Amino acid sequence: MIWTAGSVACAPAAPATAPAGSRLAAANVAGPPGTELVQACTPTGPELCFNAIDDNCNGVIDEGCGIETGLLQFTIAWGAVPADVNLVLVTPGRDRIPANRSRASTAGFHVDRDCPGDDGCGGQNLENIAYEGTDPPPGHYAAEIVLADLHGADPPVKVRFGARLGARTVGFDVELSPGEDEKKTFSFDLP
Repeated sequence: MIWTAGSVACAPAAPATAPAGSRLAAANVAGPPGTELVQACTPTGPELCFNAIDDNCNGVIDEGCGIETGLLQFTIAWGAVPADVNLVLVTPGRDRIPANRSRASTAGFHVDRDCPGDDGCGGQNLENIAYEGTDPPPGHYAAEIVLADLHGADPPVKVRFGARLGARTVGFDVELSPGEDEKKTFSFDLP
């Protein structure tokens, strides 16, 4: 399956339009085994915050909610407040973002939430990684969703994943439990 993106508008936090004449195409888009990728939007009204869904179907996830957006954006949200779930992006250059929980990378990606650890989470568990430029590197990407610690939450922890690949958003729901179900992976290629 190939997703192709043109120019779209988004919150002013990060560039959201492709350079004139260019197009962003994602190929080999795949979710974890046993999940179904769905278009991550429900055209029912305004954008709802901190749910990792493009509620208003404008091609941007959780815009206007104080999180960064970009041509590539990866977001997870979960309701089990004490649980610590991490989002890690592996880039074509094999960089792991965040690296040592650093908020910025040399690959042009930025992490702007790490819940439940950040003071600004306020019970709204969300992690978000966005590309800050207009020309993401080509190659294979993988977004890993990892259960780091239950911190007393009851398993399984239900997590919503949303990905912006240019003007398209996709997503899926997963459940994470300690042991073999503690990590799920989403992957795609940029030619």
